[in-house]
Amino acid sequence: MAIAINRKANFSDKLTTAIQKKNCCVVVGLDPHFDLIPESIKQQFSKLQDDAFKYAANVILEFNKQVIDTLEHLVGIVKLQIAFYELYGWQGIWSYAETIHYAKQKGLIVIGDVKRGDVPNTAAAYANAHIGQVSINNTTQIAFQSDAITVNPLLGVDSILPFIKNAETYDKGIFVLAKTSNPSSVEFQDLLCGTKKLHQIIAEKIHTWGSRSIGTYGYSAIGAVVGATYPEDILILRKTMPNAYLLIPGYGSQGATAEDIKNCFNSDGYGAIINASRSILYAYNNRSWKDKYGAQTWKEAAQNAVMNMKEDLNKCVPAQTR
Repeated sequence: MAIAINRKANFSDKLTTAIQKKNCCVVVGLDPHFDLIPESIKQQFSKLQDDAFKYAANVILEFNKQVIDTLEHLVGIVKLQIAFYELYGWQGIWSYAETIHYAKQKGLIVIGDVKRGDVPNTAAAYANAHIGQVSINNTTQIAFQSDAITVNPLLGVDSILPFIKNAETYDKGIFVLAKTSNPSSVEFQDLLCGTKKLHQIIAEKIHTWGSRSIGTYGYSAIGAVVGATYPEDILILRKTMPNAYLLIPGYGSQGATAEDIKNCFNSDGYGAIINASRSILYAYNNRSWKDKYGAQTWKEAAQNAVMNMKEDLNKCVPAQTR
């Protein structure tokens, strides 16, 4: 039986609009490595050093704000890997939430890289926390203001349905792990299940899950995480999920180039967003740039890293036709 397509504005349209507005598919990963944050920012909070977690959380939040202020005219999307905030306990989570709030004030799309996935009741709690609402004494509260999150499908469809439901209800998005960028992903994700690799089967499921929530630009609110470090798999996955936005990690510090990801895009020039974290945030610390930049000019280095990445990608991305 054919699946009826509900074509209405959704998260994927917001994503496409953000790409169009900035003419840029770059996602800046706000993954704070405390040791690499410039000393000039740390010095602003030196009086808090007796409370280490409070000190770290405030430094991280200020760094993130300055990164956003520096790059908001160039990019429309940021991604926060929650692990780098959980490191600092509840105060780190405070800086995570405050960073999201600040990015939203600046009009940016925010992806929470949380990789959640659990039994249905727990999955519903995760979904309500990150892309939904919480009811407390007849009031409705929002824990985090993320536009989308990453989720892990390995517990099966009942672990994913609460996220899909919230994505549809609240015009949010999810990116389901399909083929990740880490070297040992092949141990499980490339296992043959009959004639297909496991990640190909997951991709087929993502296409099915997303087929009922196609936006006005022809893309689904249900996307996939596909690592740029496996270019030989990208072409197959792109064809398997023609309506899915692909969130592509692995560019930059992990070694992937624009040539590796050219097949992530559809012929209309859309369908993929490319994440880079360390190669942008800490570009001033790049060995090849150290003679040109230092900690005092880290913002200029970050801007140039984004512009260079955008130029690099534009050589391989099909011309946008919308």
